[in-house]
Amino acid sequence: MQVPLYQAKAEFFRMLGHPARIRVLELLQDGPVSVRELLNEIEIEPSNLSQQLAVLRRSGIVVSIRDGSTVSYALAGGDVAELLRAARRILTELLAGQGELLAELRHTDISAQTRSPTR
Repeated sequence: MQVPLYQAKAEFFRMLGHPARIRVLELLQDGPVSVRELLNEIEIEPSNLSQQLAVLRRSGIVVSIRDGSTVSYALAGGDVAELLRAARRILTELLAGQGELLAELRHTDISAQTRSPTR
């Protein structure tokens, strides 16, 4: 039986749902990065990074590249980088909206304080 598209999408987003995986993908946007460099940039244990890289590799969105004893990782395609850019745009819009709401709340609070009599 084939998995419905919405379920496949949910699984895909669950796979992305770990901060270390998102950070790895961000770091790979500009090209291949060695495991050593990833460890320097992401403050997690090597075994944890290895687990997260395995999840990304199994999903097919990153590939490993071996050059002698050095292992690097790269994005399997440019669509993941575009997804990360889209997420950044969406978050920017959401946070801007929250900032506007906060400013409105603060303005309303100040207006209410100036109207109310002091005791």
